[in-house]
Amino acid sequence: MKRYRNGEIWDFEHEVAVATNRPVFLGLDGGTTSTVCICMPIMPFSDALPDPLPVLARAVAGCSNHNSVGETAARETLEQVMADALSKSGSNRSAVRAVCLAVSGVNHPTDQQRILTWLRDIFPTQVKLYVQNDAVAALASGTMGKLHGCVLIAGTGTIAYGFTEDGREARAAGAGPVLGDWGSGYGIAALALTAVIRAHDGRGPHTMLTSTILQTLGLSSADELIGWTYADPSWARIAALVPVVVSCAEAGDEVANKILKEAVQELALSVKAVVQRLGLCGADRKNSFSLVMVGGVLEANQRWDIGREVMDFISKDYPGAHPIRPKVEPAVGAALLALNEFMKECVQEAYRR
Repeated sequence: MKRYRNGEIWDFEHEVAVATNRPVFLGLDGGTTSTVCICMPIMPFSDALPDPLPVLARAVAGCSNHNSVGETAARETLEQVMADALSKSGSNRSAVRAVCLAVSGVNHPTDQQRILTWLRDIFPTQVKLYVQNDAVAALASGTMGKLHGCVLIAGTGTIAYGFTEDGREARAAGAGPVLGDWGSGYGIAALALTAVIRAHDGRGPHTMLTSTILQTLGLSSADELIGWTYADPSWARIAALVPVVVSCAEAGDEVANKILKEAVQELALSVKAVVQRLGLCGADRKNSFSLVMVGGVLEANQRWDIGREVMDFISKDYPGAHPIRPKVEPAVGAALLALNEFMKECVQEAYRR
């Protein structure tokens, strides 16, 4: 099978000439914008992880969502980023003990099985392989590799994903803008653009969003906004207007405030749907559970703090919700998940002997 690295055919068998034999594990966070691979050494099994974590190498590549770039390009990207991480760490694939690949676009068991089959062609049979949606890596980045609790991601898109201690899982949203990822950066900005058009043709109230968005985009009239939008309707390009919406809301614009309030409610509803389906809150709805919050929309860097508003909304119904802002990136969460699952299987195999 041909493999590619930096656009050229590359023999995966010919890896680093000088490589150590220390065991390592890989964690990958793959999205529509970029893919990150972390290489870490196997650490002693204990409740306390070292601080800082011993990251041996970090590599970055492009999009690995097969829904966006196709399966062939996604595989090439994933192979490239793993090879780069191993090369930077002075390791090779014979040193790998476990891999957790968490990528967007993994929405069904058939997606997982297809990727697992491909990974098995690359790594020896004794390597433990785990494939998850990228939201799982985000959760693990807040819980340091433990799959228990709920994660809310709100960036360009949005998704809520949760796990119980016995392995049950549930998700809400995350179906993309066409199917209603309301509360995401794209959703917020798309409503703002719609409000400008509605105000322009008399179907909606006057809003500060009109002048502010037009000035930001260098346009002279709302009519030009139509051409700008459809010239390149990429999700990230639209979502980049969220700070404009926030600034207008902070300045008192009623339309912008309404958009953000609706986004808060939608994001909170996604979390509530997951919590209810999994029973994370307990019968009395007061049990403690971790709520990992990830994504630019939730960052607390404005007076109109969307993340805080979402948390306040959730806490009214679930006072046991414990918000966590991850201190490590999702790829590290995936690596810790690979370590935890690997150690768990080792313990189970030891008991069976």
